[in-house]
Amino acid sequence: MKKTIALSSVLALAALGMACAEAPSGNNAAANANKAVANAMNAANTAMNSAMNAVNSAANSVANAANAVSNAANAAANKPAANAPAANAANANANKH
Repeated sequence: MKKTIALSSVLALAALGMACAEAPSGNNAAANANKAVANAMNAANTAMNSAMNAVNSAANSVANAANAVSNAANAAANKPAANAPAANAANANANKH
C-alpha cells in the first residue's frame, strides 16, 4: 500500500516536472501543464481509493474475526457441561432409594 502511494506520488511529480521543464510556447504549454496536473490528480485519487479499499478490507476482516469469536462464545455458552448427563443419572439413581 505504501509502495502504491509512493509510486503515485513519484509519477505525479514526474508529470509536473515534464510539464514545466521544456514546454512548447503558447497555448500548448498551458494545455500540457493542465493535462499533467489532471493526470497527477487522477493518480493521487487512484492511490487514495486504493488506500480506502485496503482500510475497508481490513475493517471487514476485523468484523469477521469478531463475529467468529462471538459465534464460538455463543456455542460454548449453549453447550451443556460435560458432566451434566452423568450428574443427572446419579441423581436419578439416588432418588430411587
